[in-house]
Amino acid sequence: MSLLGGLASVLLFAAALYVLYRIAGEVKPNDVVEAFRKAGNEQIGLAVIFTVASYLFLTGYDALAMRQLAIKAHPARVAFASFTSYAVSFTLGFPWLTAGTVRYWIYSGAGISSSKVASLTLIAGMTFILGMAVVFGIGLIWQAEAISLINQASASVNQLIGMAVLSGILVYLVWTAAKRRHMRIKRFLIELPTLRVSLGQLALGAADVCAAAAVLYVLLPEGHGIAFETFAAIYAFACILGVVSNAPGGLGVFEATILLAFHNLPREGVIGALLLFRLCYYLGPFVIAVGSLALYEIVIRLLRFRARVNGPEAEE
Repeated sequence: MSLLGGLASVLLFAAALYVLYRIAGEVKPNDVVEAFRKAGNEQIGLAVIFTVASYLFLTGYDALAMRQLAIKAHPARVAFASFTSYAVSFTLGFPWLTAGTVRYWIYSGAGISSSKVASLTLIAGMTFILGMAVVFGIGLIWQAEAISLINQASASVNQLIGMAVLSGILVYLVWTAAKRRHMRIKRFLIELPTLRVSLGQLALGAADVCAAAAVLYVLLPEGHGIAFETFAAIYAFACILGVVSNAPGGLGVFEATILLAFHNLPREGVIGALLLFRLCYYLGPFVIAVGSLALYEIVIRLLRFRARVNGPEAEE
């Protein structure tokens, strides 16, 4: 099964790259540069604001997971661990490994065990998936007619898919409400969220996905005429495909999905918006996170060195 899953991810990624290559081949580089120039300060400013909002919601992912696992940590440490882990994993991909490593690096200083960090990472990841699923499902039902113009499926089919997605979420909620559930991943026995925490995950995850979708939405060429509800559903679907592909940040898969979905819009404008989105939502936070982690490590080492130097004096 793991081999088939890996093969499916590779095939999805390869197909997306091929589509992206074919679409990009029809776009002139000068047109993309012009689209960059047309992006006003107001658009970029709004994109930055929504990026900050999304990462603030992401901090709540860790806070919810800690509540479930009865872990106590200083809010500043939680915010720092959450921001850096997501900023790094969004760019490098493989969130279970990258986000888990960053979290352990920071939380281990507070005496939090590796098993707790593994549980926290899984629960936070589930919040992300649940948020995307609920936005996608509601969008398909609410904006069935508008989305049918994009995916060429009938409105009734879109509504059926949306109801199936939301039904799956409902089944999961009933399953978690019945009793305490656990999942074993290698040597870790991970406690799954309770119903109350799961409901919080749905609300927080949906808010985060909408904020992230708004980053790209405000960067689209003016006059596109697409309702935000429709766009958010397509955005969530593109993110889901990106996660399934295991590509870093869904690179290639996400872009190809957006370009195919909104093929009626000027391609150079959409590509320019996607590039700006990558800069605002992925590259900018990644650079800040890496710099913050480097500074964090320097401060920790200086404090340890100071403690060793002052140790004998303290004993006297």
